Amino acid sequence: MSLLRHLERCTRFDAKRFRPLLFDDKRIGMVRDDNAARLARFRDTFAVADDAVRLVAQGGFDAVSAAVDRVVEALVAEGAVSKWRYESFAVTPVWGEAPLFKIDRGAVPFLGVRAYGVHLNGWRRASDGRIQLWIGRRAPDKRVDPDKLDNLVAGGIGYPFGIEDTLIKEADEEAGIPEALVARASAHGHIAYRMDWPAGARDDTLYIYDLEVPADFTPHGNDGEIVAFEAMDATLVLDRIDRTDDFKFNVNLVIIDFALRRGLIPPTHPEYATLKAGLRPT
Repeated sequence: MSLLRHLERCTRFDAKRFRPLLFDDKRIGMVRDDNAARLARFRDTFAVADDAVRLVAQGGFDAVSAAVDRVVEALVAEGAVSKWRYESFAVTPVWGEAPLFKIDRGAVPFLGVRAYGVHLNGWRRASDGRIQLWIGRRAPDKRVDPDKLDNLVAGGIGYPFGIEDTLIKEADEEAGIPEALVARASAHGHIAYRMDWPAGARDDTLYIYDLEVPADFTPHGNDGEIVAFEAMDATLVLDRIDRTDDFKFNVNLVIIDFALRRGLIPPTHPEYATLKAGLRPT
């Protein structure tokens, strides 16, 4: 099949069906036309026009967050939005800027606001020198891609956590990695994509980390989100990504990025240039 098809899936976005979501003249999301129609009646919070949707709630962080949450609760009651374990994401168009408000994670695709996450490639050297990747299997009750294969550690950055806080927290919860070991992880920037999603749009930025784990390290889940782990030869992981859809949709991109950086996908690969440009656009 191909590796490139995973990138194409994660960048398939029909902009003609969406309107920008604006707040204080900043674009903070992309609202699909049918979702915009649902927002039109909440005039104290949203102003819906043909060319854009504007968040018009007044006040600071807490007041705007409360106003948006009242709308979300109404949409939940109608079945248009699903609550997500009552976990909130901060809304900001650029990570590092002060968040404008927070929103229930389940409503993020409905408004098409940017979500941020961390992914950790856990790897080790086999006795013959080959790279192995620790791969997790997602629990069968996960909302997104249940029972699919996953990175050693991955998670969304919930409010009020930062990137490193989330990495430490998720590493402990999902794989039982002690903080002292997580501290050895190396940061490798981010990858980003925007894609059509059943509830609206996903506009994701994923911060990437690599961690070489000791040969005697064995991960174990503490929160039930990952139910099994296996150390797999990295070339076999790539082959499986190439041939199947066994991995969570965005994990494919994270592992392909790892493989490009580690030389596991050589420049002679027919999709090398397109993958490299698509994952890390300049």
